[in-house]
Amino acid sequence: MSSLVALNETSQIRAVCPHDCPDTCAMQITVADGRAVKIAGDREHPFTQGFLCHKVSRYLDRVYHPERLTVPLKRTGPKGSGEFTPVSWEAALDEIAVRFRAVADGPHGPQSILPYSYAGTMGKIQNESLDRRFFHRLGASLLDRTICATAGGEGFTYTIGSRRGTDPEAFNDSRYIINWGSNTAVTNMHLWVRMLKARKRGAKIVTIDPYKSLTAARSDWHLPIRVGTDAALALGLMHVIFRDELHDRDYLEHYCLGTDELRDRVLREYSPEQVSAITGLKVADIEQLAREYATTSPAAIRINYGMQRHYGGGMAVRTIACLPATVGAWRHRAGGILLSTSGYYPLNTQALQRPDLIPPGTRTINMVQLAEALAGELPGPPVLALYVYNSNPAAVAPDQNRVLQGLRRDDLFTVVHEQFPTDTVDYADIVLPATTQLEHFDLHTSYGHHYVLANQPAIPPLAEARPNTEVFRQLAARLGFEPELFQVSDEDLARVALCENDRHVPEALRGITLERLKAEGSAKLNLPRELTPYAHGNFATPSGKCEFYCERLKKMGFDPLPTYLPPKESRQSKPELATKYPLQLLSPPRPQFLNSSFVNIPALRSPGEVPVLLISAVDAESRSLKDGDGVRIFNDRGAFEAIVVVSDTVHEGLVVAEGIWWHKMTGGKGNANLTTSTALTDLGGGATFFDNLVEVAKV
Repeated sequence: MSSLVALNETSQIRAVCPHDCPDTCAMQITVADGRAVKIAGDREHPFTQGFLCHKVSRYLDRVYHPERLTVPLKRTGPKGSGEFTPVSWEAALDEIAVRFRAVADGPHGPQSILPYSYAGTMGKIQNESLDRRFFHRLGASLLDRTICATAGGEGFTYTIGSRRGTDPEAFNDSRYIINWGSNTAVTNMHLWVRMLKARKRGAKIVTIDPYKSLTAARSDWHLPIRVGTDAALALGLMHVIFRDELHDRDYLEHYCLGTDELRDRVLREYSPEQVSAITGLKVADIEQLAREYATTSPAAIRINYGMQRHYGGGMAVRTIACLPATVGAWRHRAGGILLSTSGYYPLNTQALQRPDLIPPGTRTINMVQLAEALAGELPGPPVLALYVYNSNPAAVAPDQNRVLQGLRRDDLFTVVHEQFPTDTVDYADIVLPATTQLEHFDLHTSYGHHYVLANQPAIPPLAEARPNTEVFRQLAARLGFEPELFQVSDEDLARVALCENDRHVPEALRGITLERLKAEGSAKLNLPRELTPYAHGNFATPSGKCEFYCERLKKMGFDPLPTYLPPKESRQSKPELATKYPLQLLSPPRPQFLNSSFVNIPALRSPGEVPVLLISAVDAESRSLKDGDGVRIFNDRGAFEAIVVVSDTVHEGLVVAEGIWWHKMTGGKGNANLTTSTALTDLGGGATFFDNLVEVAKV
């Protein structure tokens, strides 16, 4: 904490937004008399450019929230009651260590212990360093962190070879921009600003999204595609491109694998008429989109993770990722496709996490299937201890009724390290108070730009809050683990991640040291000024080409060519189920929240605000519903309640419940995850939140 200012000084501290967003904003914190008094975007940062989203601009409300957890707590009432008594840190850590040791030495062994975390912070140190080392050394079950991005990430990688794509800063110069399953104006607003600059220069902005999101409403053209049919549309576009000879023959010949097979498939199986029947889009619109995309250069696609949250999500992203190669869009700096920039960062995460400590044969539990894990329905020993950090599974995990049932188990010892009394905290045996981003050090990369950033602590930890790394150091010491693994400072961990002491420092990281980051706040990766990653091929696939035909997928039992895999639960794929539950439910993020974060910040909610359900006028009228009516949204998995808003932003057969609300913030009426399932995507084992048929009835 040597960087903290003296209590009688006013100073500016460089920080980084920790939340799960591609923008990873550089922030300036004004500290006066030991208290953070102002937060702003860093004007000197080329991507942040001095402004923050509405949520993070209220981050001080989060830091100084009156309901911050301040001391360790021990449960005194029934699980779920939220009844606790304060205890000391020593007592809390002692009990955790004793209980973990008892489970590890018991008949089922250490794999009966399950860590559960995701992206409550995206920092490399507080999110994936000593925590991973601790559970690896303990021999706990591994957690497959799949709930958000793995399906799309794998689909993209099977085609492109890595999570590298178009430079976000190049979108200024694009002439045709497609937001595909991306509410960019809300979830990637600094990229949206670049899109608007491109529009001022003559670019057209198209958004493909099942409902009229804020981005769709502000675009030049919105295509309201049926949920889960994106791959079919991409194949239909390729049909038109090949049929009308709008493809780039030279690029396809030199830099792509499987062109003939792909052409034959799309021309035979995915005519605009066939695709119209699948997607619900007009034939004329499919034809127009294909022609405009193929003939306007440079053309860039911003694809995001929302559209992969159905069974065929991985294949859908793979299929869309083929489009730039068909028209040679990769030749241009401002052309191609952007899913994530994470593949550009060569940080030494292996040294941070130490997977070599994992005992052979350790099982992996998919975090989407927490309900099954807690019910003892997965292979391997029962889960007898659960350690939750950087996550709120009682609100965000699918099949909520079964998750909550599992969390109520008397034989389950649950620890939750948190900043606030979330839904998950109510089910804990031990609660540990966590620091916010202003109270600890961290190192950040991004999945939406090319800068490495250092977060400096601006204020001391409030009350008795402690960061993740300090807790795992203390637990490791109590369990007698090797000091050299855990008694290492957060800053030294950052140096490990940056490869500072490695014999061969990756080119992208050369000259980027912790001392430089502390002095400058951030540094851009050493990448070509004119970044055109695949202008001349050089894909990171086994063939070195864009793989329309993928032998690796064939060996896994998947179609080696791009194809359309329908949702497992939709009106078209499950007509019998749809007679009972005829409405497709989407549950995208609410603009004022970030998943379940910020739900408890009053400044981000209107007084008395409650969850709402967007429904079309046709569906509302057939159910005798009007604006303001209370409704129950339900299926065989569960139900939640909301207030109706009749809206032209959704089409017939589709309802939208923006979230994710805490149960306790709705008066116990719940959120959409009471109706979602734990079914997995085709690739990557991701969540299928949008494969969700429901019915709606007036309360």
